Amino acid sequence: MGKKEFYTEKVIFLTKCMLAAYILTAGLLLLLAFMLYRFGLSEKVVSLCIIGIYIAVTFAAGVLAGKRAPSRKFLWGLAMGTAYYVILVIVSLIVNRGLQDVAGNMVTVFFLCAGSGMLGGMIS
Repeated sequence: MGKKEFYTEKVIFLTKCMLAAYILTAGLLLLLAFMLYRFGLSEKVVSLCIIGIYIAVTFAAGVLAGKRAPSRKFLWGLAMGTAYYVILVIVSLIVNRGLQDVAGNMVTVFFLCAGSGMLGGMIS
């Protein structure tokens, strides 16, 4: 197997991991929306749950990426957490049409996503 096939295989695997992460995110956010509707959760609880979803999903993506990597598993987990964050920011910028609502927590969310992805890679 040549280098080109090896890298193509890695990119396809990482894309599948990201797709799984965003499907899991969508499911957990739907569950949170149901709980908000059913129980009338406060804004603070919903914000904490969203942060918990980010952490859990990037951790799971890091574990998936780390299981496939032969070495430096923590870097693959870090890459998954960073990729998740980048897509999250791009979607937020498109939806909000600017930085006004996104900029406040950008650094915190980056460290949460990158750190939990890296931790997931280390544990796998």
